[in-house]
Amino acid sequence: MLDVTLIRQHPDRVRDALRKRGADADLPAFLALDTEFREARAEVERLRGARKRLSARIAAHHTTEPATEPDTGQATAAVRAQATETAARLTAAEAALAQLAARHQDFLDALPNLPDDDVPAGGKESNQVVRTVGAPPDFTGFPAVRDHVRLARELGLVDYERGARLAGSGNWVYRGAGAALEWALLNHFLDTHRRAGYEFVLPPHLLTYEAGYTAGQFPKFADDVYVTERGADGRPERFLLPTAETALVSLHRDETLDEHDLPLKYVAYTPCYRKEAGGYRTAERGTLRGHQFNKVELVQYVRPEESAAAHLELLARAEELVTGLGLHHRIVKLAAGDTSPAQAKTYDVEVWLPSLGAYAEVSSVSDARDYQARRGNIRYRPADGGKSRYVHTLNASGLATSRLLPALLEQHQRPDGTVVVPEVLRRWGAPDVLGTP
Repeated sequence: MLDVTLIRQHPDRVRDALRKRGADADLPAFLALDTEFREARAEVERLRGARKRLSARIAAHHTTEPATEPDTGQATAAVRAQATETAARLTAAEAALAQLAARHQDFLDALPNLPDDDVPAGGKESNQVVRTVGAPPDFTGFPAVRDHVRLARELGLVDYERGARLAGSGNWVYRGAGAALEWALLNHFLDTHRRAGYEFVLPPHLLTYEAGYTAGQFPKFADDVYVTERGADGRPERFLLPTAETALVSLHRDETLDEHDLPLKYVAYTPCYRKEAGGYRTAERGTLRGHQFNKVELVQYVRPEESAAAHLELLARAEELVTGLGLHHRIVKLAAGDTSPAQAKTYDVEVWLPSLGAYAEVSSVSDARDYQARRGNIRYRPADGGKSRYVHTLNASGLATSRLLPALLEQHQRPDGTVVVPEVLRRWGAPDVLGTP
């Protein structure tokens, strides 16, 4: 959520930043609503004060004045009448304030985060390649270059047909060496991050509406998740997490942390459940896009001054893993319109998929600044005893596996149809080579 004071004091700055995303909020209308809201709030406080004073006068009449004197009874009656009128006005004022507050909050809830100044305007077409690492594999002399779906089938790694039979299209089953390779990837990622000082967390897969709201996914994207329980108003009271970020950024909701405890660094493993699968690109077959996939997620809570450095540290962690797997990849800074609404800045780590002739994202590394912390009321208490401040939250996939497996198979395939497994995975039970020469 954006700082309403920023909108009040710098509406032009906010408008221009939102336009980088392609969003055009009616800020003049909101500022008029904001003024009305603040005036209504002040009126409610004034009437509450008046009611309190009148109640005190009535109590004083009962305790200090003889009940037999006529003028005292008349005075008490007059005060009671005034109190009754004030109470009625207060009730009406509170109802009006509640309506204004709901409209005020709805407007703020719908606003995306402001992109950082160095984030380019526009959509995907404006994304910027920061660097490219390595070179695409050379398939000279190969009798046939196999795509990941063919390789996974021939090597018995993934059963697409039975996965669809079990759960519908967009689902699959890892089997045998494929399951071992998937588990080796997850173990390798978790071990690497834990050794770097990240606390291991296994969060629940069922989350509440408040978790989705804090992450910035609700209310706008409430229809994009798998809902297990809805409230009377139809909103999702329980849903399956689309990413562990949703859980981890709510871990300290409504808390005031101690500055000495920052930064907080968490790593979690969960399956991720997404409604959207397939149809984005017909070439994205196999495990590239599905309803359920595995992911290791990193989240940090930091002081605002540490935010930019933490972002680069997370990017380095994600890229280190991809480099260690021997994969040709690139780093892309996303344009404002391609950045998630809750994030101020995002780098994607993308691996090369020869069968697509394109790159596929395996990690998004994002800085939400104080946007999620405001929604979740997550603050920290400065060590010098000053006023509490909102933390900054950051997240990174570290990594998602459903696109890594295709990249590993395609980039590390050999002419005979076997695939060399990166050495870093072998200690976790993955074979040296997939298939028989």
